[in-house]
Amino acid sequence: MHPTGSPADRLAAVGNQMIEIHLWLSAELARLRAGLDTPSRDLRAHCLTFCAALGRHHTGEDAGAFRLLAEQVPELRPVIANLITDHEVVAGILERVEALLAGDTAVPLAQVRGELDGLAALLESHFRYEEKRLVSALNALTGRPGTAEELLGLTVPPQVTD
Repeated sequence: MHPTGSPADRLAAVGNQMIEIHLWLSAELARLRAGLDTPSRDLRAHCLTFCAALGRHHTGEDAGAFRLLAEQVPELRPVIANLITDHEVVAGILERVEALLAGDTAVPLAQVRGELDGLAALLESHFRYEEKRLVSALNALTGRPGTAEELLGLTVPPQVTD
């Protein structure tokens, strides 16, 4: 469920929205990995869409929420530096996945699976660390300018049933 009300109300829950985004991204990655078992024509599009969403989320965090937290809560700067380093590693994985999916040739499923398995392991640890260290600080930013979308780079799309 998305917070409603004024922008300040929505910003007050930005840490909670980050958790929602992480849950959605994790579910999408699990769905994508399961789709490798029965590849379809939509696999390439689904994979590229997921990669773009994850990239937007991390770019949004780096330029939005993390920048704001570093200014407002300087003691979190080492945590933020660690998270940005993780984002760089994730970006490298996403680039490799996108390269594997490029072109008109058959998708090398074993290589894509290997990259996505590594990504899933990294993201599980990354998301938990980020949530443990930042949610309360993000939720404490009540009344600051901006919205969850600007600070996190992504909103959770409405639930789609298959």
